[in-house]
Amino acid sequence: MASKSVSLGVAGLAATVALAAGVVGGRLSASGSTSGNSGDSTGQSTISGTKIDVIVKATESEFWQSMLAGSKKAGADLGVDLTLFGPTSEADIEPQVRLVEDSISRGAKAIVLAPNSSTALNGVIDRARAAGIKVIIVDNAVKTRSDGFIGTDNVKAGAQAGRRLCQLMTEAGKANGKVLHESAVSGIQVLIDRFDGFKQGLAEKCPQAQIVQTLVNDNDLNKAVGQVNDALTRVPDLAGIFADNNTSGVGAAKAVQEKGAGDKVAVVAFDSDPGEVDAVKSGAIDAIVVQNPFFFGYQGVVEAAMAAVGSDAPQNLDPGAVLVDQSNVNADELKALLNPPKVKG
Repeated sequence: MASKSVSLGVAGLAATVALAAGVVGGRLSASGSTSGNSGDSTGQSTISGTKIDVIVKATESEFWQSMLAGSKKAGADLGVDLTLFGPTSEADIEPQVRLVEDSISRGAKAIVLAPNSSTALNGVIDRARAAGIKVIIVDNAVKTRSDGFIGTDNVKAGAQAGRRLCQLMTEAGKANGKVLHESAVSGIQVLIDRFDGFKQGLAEKCPQAQIVQTLVNDNDLNKAVGQVNDALTRVPDLAGIFADNNTSGVGAAKAVQEKGAGDKVAVVAFDSDPGEVDAVKSGAIDAIVVQNPFFFGYQGVVEAAMAAVGSDAPQNLDPGAVLVDQSNVNADELKALLNPPKVKG
């Protein structure tokens, strides 16, 4: 497996997908070569018909539905035997473990997995790889070996969010103000990294800003709305909110709208489901840090197919993230990023 780590800007994502899909121009053989011939005269195995399972964090989430859509597109392009799975909620760890076990039983040749824990799936990942199944990890790194990782550098992306919130608070004359951290789930490494990066970015030019509390909503939208509503009442001089995923972002936006606090509190969030994009347009959210889950899914299947036939894939691939606000939310070049196709598992 290649050890090269690749980091991409959002502008380069389309080109990377096109390069990854170059295997469609022919048949990727077990030796890693491509051929324009429809047949396989060398006798080498090809990716066509390879059984690949994709397991996301939560099928009810529009973010993960976009990853599934990307996976489905890659599966169609490559001609693999693709099946899409996922638990209902990102809090569902044991059901996700069982899905991986099912993939082992079904004889999948490769698994693309967005794990709901950095540690709880290590054992079943090890069992899959011991059975000869290639495992490509997406979004949330695990504490065991895999055959490739695709995910945003969340510390770097979190720092983008922190710098933007500092800028917004400074422009409002509140550089030393109080900040609320609205979080989706406790103990998830992706979210820990985002918050660590956020604190670093915020402190660069707003060192006196005070993060007064972290609230955890368990990916429950109504709980997120209630928590932020309570915080806005309890901390009347709250200057900013950092929401670390789409549920947290939509919840913060709804609460800010209900309280009529849009001109008093700056909100920066992660992800880009329709509720968040609408909130950016209305001003209930000032900026969102946008990843590319469609790319996660497409590239994940490409790398899984490559690994299954013995061809090297990048060990680490960071697609990057982009800040979206009212200045660029309607830009033509971001339409596909902000409104990608979605598929339920």
